[in-house]
Amino acid sequence: MFAVRQQVDLRAYNSLGITERAEHLVEIHSDRELVAALDMAAEHAWPVTVLGGGSNVVVTGSLPGVVIIMRSRGRRVLRRAPDALLIEGEAGENWHDLVNWTLDLGLCGLENLSLIPGTLGAAPVQNIGAYGVELQDVFHSLDALDRVTGEIRQFDRAACHFGYRESVFKQSPGRYVILRVRLILRRHAQVRVDYAPLDTAWEATGLHRPDPRVVASLVCHIRQSKLPDPAVLGNAGSFFKNPLVTRHQLNALKALYPDIPHYLQPDGRYKVAAGWLIDQAGWKGVRAGHVGVHARQALVLVNHGGARGEDILSLAKRISDDVHARFGLELEMEPQRLG
Repeated sequence: MFAVRQQVDLRAYNSLGITERAEHLVEIHSDRELVAALDMAAEHAWPVTVLGGGSNVVVTGSLPGVVIIMRSRGRRVLRRAPDALLIEGEAGENWHDLVNWTLDLGLCGLENLSLIPGTLGAAPVQNIGAYGVELQDVFHSLDALDRVTGEIRQFDRAACHFGYRESVFKQSPGRYVILRVRLILRRHAQVRVDYAPLDTAWEATGLHRPDPRVVASLVCHIRQSKLPDPAVLGNAGSFFKNPLVTRHQLNALKALYPDIPHYLQPDGRYKVAAGWLIDQAGWKGVRAGHVGVHARQALVLVNHGGARGEDILSLAKRISDDVHARFGLELEMEPQRLG
């Protein structure tokens, strides 16, 4: 059974390294422990906050009630077919470790998502994505505990209502606790390298045969060259979503900024690079007290030490207001606010 700790410093439980306190905190390792923790919270009328790796949150105050940390582990192959495998992992599995495990199995599909921080259970909430690939591209289904009905429900891809950094789990915060996730991965390489700067890095290798391991290595190198290690400099990765614009909006922007990076989306809209907008507005490397914008990647807001969640949000608002004034585009933050 889990231990209940009181007045726990959350600095080690969020990648921004923000110091706030959880009134109570438990780490759970199974469905049974999760149900027991939720029953305990209900008995005491405590509010509940569920965290995975804490890599996509901004904590803006002490968290009352109980914080549940998902520590469930386990990964397995459920079904084998000539061209694909169905795999399953528990919610507490480290995402990057899972990616490496699938590469060891000779599978492709997750290589572009290498080195994304966080846990498997948190991945569907944001429909994580990088370098032209999103979780929904390989998603099969998941099991989640519905806190309203008490039932364990299975969600297929349609039921998840995936969108750009969106899902039903993000739209209904607190209702569902994801328990395990299933993905379909291919045996034969169908790598995606058509998304800059991955395309440039792939061309430099001189390789022509698809190789998921090489792609994963290139992605790791790119991320490490641009993104700070949260263990060294607190951050939540990309802080803003890339704005989506119509063809008409894009043409108007290109008339003023011919080099603006943009990417056609399946729905006919275009994704505009938020990092480029922030950089052009002069925010890259700017520091404001304990917080700042990373010097190598304008999409990343960092905690230089001692920052509060409100400091992060204040800087984010200044940046988004400036980008809106300059380009007429709204920047939406990716991390969820807690507290």
